Amino acid sequence: MAGGYDDRDGKIWLDGQLVEWREANVHILTHALHYASSVFEGERCYGGTIFKSEAHSQRLRTSAELLDFEIPYSVEEIEAAKYAVLEANGWKDAYVRALAWRGAGPDMGVASQRNPVRMAVAAWEWGSYYGDAKMKGAKLDIAKWKRPSPETAPSQAKAAGLYMICTMSKHAAEAKGCSDALMFDYRGYVAEATGANMFFVKDGEVHTPLADCFLNGITRQTVIAMLKDKGLTVHERHIMPEELEGFEQCWLTGTAAEVTPVGQIGDYNFEVGALTRDVAESYEKLVRA
Repeated sequence: MAGGYDDRDGKIWLDGQLVEWREANVHILTHALHYASSVFEGERCYGGTIFKSEAHSQRLRTSAELLDFEIPYSVEEIEAAKYAVLEANGWKDAYVRALAWRGAGPDMGVASQRNPVRMAVAAWEWGSYYGDAKMKGAKLDIAKWKRPSPETAPSQAKAAGLYMICTMSKHAAEAKGCSDALMFDYRGYVAEATGANMFFVKDGEVHTPLADCFLNGITRQTVIAMLKDKGLTVHERHIMPEELEGFEQCWLTGTAAEVTPVGQIGDYNFEVGALTRDVAESYEKLVRA
């Protein structure tokens, strides 16, 4: 599919109806545009089935609740909307984006309880998020921005406002020739990439940052379960930056990233090893099963 994301043929589900792609618009005084009162999900459809679809739909509703609003559609209705979009566009393999936000209404200040909650589902055909990094390993910068404390932001919500520093961090990384950036948390522990969780390997065991101040990704949870089923030891724990030097392998997980090997983070290098490749292949088989 060519062209900007605002200028394409196809259908988008908006507030209960399928509308023409170019007509899926909002008013300039939409509350979410000014105050980030928006939540979203990123999902992938493989062979006509959205992986972990209901879990994503439930998380969308939970994220909205964490931002103090309620989506006026049930999980079942959100599921129907996602598949309606795929059918309308004739796609079996696609990325699916569901989002909900406070729209334009009587309120145009920080408070917006009288404004309607709106929802949309779009989808598009999308390949590998990190391009050829799936083969040779992604190169990551180290971001200057840190993931915030749960006391300052609803860290378990997939909320648009939490991605502001991710955008800035990824732009800075791309300017250095990197694919993405590693972010530390507010305490200085290793946290995540700008849109993916992280895993490391040392002496045959897997280590992943404890998701206590950033999103506990659905793909992250899936991969942890997969590793344990393989009989591997998985440590979910706080990881200090200086430990990066001792890890042998590294990979990213996320709906967009799937399982992507990492070859370099800052000055630290990692092997795209057998375990990383096995996890990537096993994940690919699982999502297409």
